[in-house]
Amino acid sequence: MNIPQLSQQDYDLLKKYDTPTVCNVIELFDIRPRNTGYMDESIQACFPEMPPMVGYASTATFRSAAPAGSEAYGSLKGQVETFELYDMPSVVVFQDLDVPVVAATFGELMCTTYKRFGAAGLITTGTGRDLDQVRAIDFPAFTSGTTCAHGYCHTPTIQVPIKVGGLAVNPGDLLHGDCNGVTSIPHEIASEVAQLCGPFMEAEAILLDHLKGDKLTPDGFAEAQKACKEMIQSLADQVSIKD
Repeated sequence: MNIPQLSQQDYDLLKKYDTPTVCNVIELFDIRPRNTGYMDESIQACFPEMPPMVGYASTATFRSAAPAGSEAYGSLKGQVETFELYDMPSVVVFQDLDVPVVAATFGELMCTTYKRFGAAGLITTGTGRDLDQVRAIDFPAFTSGTTCAHGYCHTPTIQVPIKVGGLAVNPGDLLHGDCNGVTSIPHEIASEVAQLCGPFMEAEAILLDHLKGDKLTPDGFAEAQKACKEMIQSLADQVSIKD
């Protein structure tokens, strides 16, 4: 699997910034329509207080509605082996094939396993359980809800294309998520996105600083807004020149 990977420096940069800022910076590149590339509101952070999650997708499907030939945790070895494909942490991403969802995709045991093998977090179209225990190990999780039981849980396939929250997710996709939701970051611009998040926030700070100041006036607001837009446009122009 030949996937361009981030340097440790760029990975650490991405972890510093919230997901909306990452989305804003991706828009500068005009690489995809602005209403694509991120998961919809069906995927929610279980622990909104946790810092941003960044990692490469280790994908899987899930079922729990009926008994199956595979054992409940039979896929765990295969899943954690996929983490070795990437230099940076993985994010485990499940598509629950049961509609409606029948039981929890994960609990304390699975999340502890994933974390110990280096995963940065987990996303599922299904539900989770043992949330107090998963919070205690500082493991970000994103779900469509919560269910107390695991049913006949099993993982039919791993490392396959799936769809989560309206977003097509392939093995190795770079994902960024926090309390605001989850977005993918195109590999070809990932390093530049990491490096431009700081300058983008500096541009927004021009306007925010005026709004927080003691001398707020309509004219001053307009000037700050203009300066903010000009700085963002300058960043967009820099990206266009590189392209």
